[in-house]
Amino acid sequence: MTTSPFMDAAQAAADAAADVIRHYYKAGVAVELKADATPVTRADVESEQAIREVIRERFPDHGFFGEETGQSDIDAEYVWLIDPIDGTKSFVRRYPFFSTQIALMRRGELILGLSNAPMFDQRAWAETGSGAFLNGNPIRVADTVGLEAATLSTGNLKSLALSPQWAALGAIVARVNRIRGYGDFYHYHLLAQGSIDVVVESDANILDVAALAVIVREAGGMFTDLSGNALTLHTRDALAAASPELHAEVRKGLDWVPPA
Repeated sequence: MTTSPFMDAAQAAADAAADVIRHYYKAGVAVELKADATPVTRADVESEQAIREVIRERFPDHGFFGEETGQSDIDAEYVWLIDPIDGTKSFVRRYPFFSTQIALMRRGELILGLSNAPMFDQRAWAETGSGAFLNGNPIRVADTVGLEAATLSTGNLKSLALSPQWAALGAIVARVNRIRGYGDFYHYHLLAQGSIDVVVESDANILDVAALAVIVREAGGMFTDLSGNALTLHTRDALAAASPELHAEVRKGLDWVPPA
């Protein structure tokens, strides 16, 4: 399997972060609240620092947008998007559904994604034009036709639940073959490997989904925000599907209008 220097760096950074995460997962760690009332731990900060060190050593002129250590040089040609522990609430409760998300954006376009769940033993990655892989094996979305045959998984839905589109989601749920709520990295891994067909989230940020978007796309799927737009640094929701047809059916059904 041929990889680029960018992917080599992402893999090394994921390894470095995983060492930190495994240590604190076993030892336990104190939890603090950030200004937005979301939790943060020493494991979050130190694993992001480990990622930053690996990337900075190899690409000192690249920008960096981190969940915990902030932004630097984000106007650079290449910008790394990092969430060291996506799912901190799961991490602190010893629930293995959390992951490290590493993505690379070039001139506003996502070109690389790596999603590593160290306590779940899953690592997925992809680069534009090179296909998607899970634990080293090529993966591909399913060829499901029509919502009536599809499995839908939902993530965070608070904004959708408070919107006029909540009933529209209910109508979609009534049409699909099966509804699940795997959440976080996992349902995107399942989508990319062909095990489910659609993912809807109304409350996410770009650091949660940037890497996963590249993986889903390289596996043959579609990934946009709920309005059907390409992802940007300001993305707040997500719609992923195994085919353009399924994606269009959900978009039409939701007719999503982002909250003001």
